[in-house]
Amino acid sequence: MADEVTITPNKNGPYYIKGSICMQLPNGQVLETEQETWLCRCGGSANKPFCDGTHKRIGFQADEAARAATE
Repeated sequence: MADEVTITPNKNGPYYIKGSICMQLPNGQVLETEQETWLCRCGGSANKPFCDGTHKRIGFQADEAARAATE
């Protein structure tokens, strides 16, 4: 059986990935992570694709939060 990987979007924050993953970037570089990873979803991280906490500084609101605020 393959190792389980869980991806959880955090409220107005990064994607939390639990489990080992292998990620190929557009430039062909392959990144392997073990245990857990936090991926940027605000687009502002200086360490893309990884989260560096920029979402807090820029007041990032995920689509689902912005949509709920307008309803």
